[in-house]
Amino acid sequence: MESRDLPTVTTVQFGLEVEHRPSASSYIERVWRSRSQDVAAHMLSVATPRVGLAFCYRRGESIAAVTGPELIASMVELPAEATFFGIDFTLGTFLPHLPTARLLDRQVMVPDVTNRSFYLAGSHWSHPNFDTAETFVQRLVREEIVHRDRLVADLAKGGESNLSARTVQRRFQAAAGITQGAARQMDRARTAAVLLRDGASPADVIAELGFHDNPHLHRSLRRFIGRTTSDLRIGTKEPLSLLYTT
Repeated sequence: MESRDLPTVTTVQFGLEVEHRPSASSYIERVWRSRSQDVAAHMLSVATPRVGLAFCYRRGESIAAVTGPELIASMVELPAEATFFGIDFTLGTFLPHLPTARLLDRQVMVPDVTNRSFYLAGSHWSHPNFDTAETFVQRLVREEIVHRDRLVADLAKGGESNLSARTVQRRFQAAAGITQGAARQMDRARTAAVLLRDGASPADVIAELGFHDNPHLHRSLRRFIGRTTSDLRIGTKEPLSLLYTT
């Protein structure tokens, strides 16, 4: 299936309009774009085990950054009247010149950004967009700016390995910057948040996703999503960053 044939999801939260879609590329988990309202606001950014590229366009200026895994949920500022675009890579996909361990809970600003191009790993690149993300990333792969550890990618999809547990953990941390267990916990919390937001009961979520009990679910949501079960079921006053089931 071509990426353009995959469904695009559109949400509006407190004036923040967000569109996102999956990708047929083995290197891309999600492509997204959004637009903020005419006043500055805040957004709750949920935890994620993935590396990404993010762009912000506002009043004729452009900013770009490589984003790293976020270990806990955190509040971020949304500038007024800005548009955003981003590419979230799949687990196991990384940029070798920026070791993922250096990106934990931070972002590295991309230098020399103009309205037409930006500088990444020794070369200037034209800005990608919502429809050209796959072509752009494939060019990065050909130039060996983006790599993917297939073992980590397979494990992230529930696969198994004949390698020793120590070797698997070392490979996983080298590519993802975090442990396999931490990545699973983040994705489970994200899926739980989606289910609760869509009306599932806490009991059903606990049974389906393997939480021990209500306190376990509560702790996971507070840490990785920044919201409680009740918050997700009745809505909150700040928008949440991208929520989808991996």
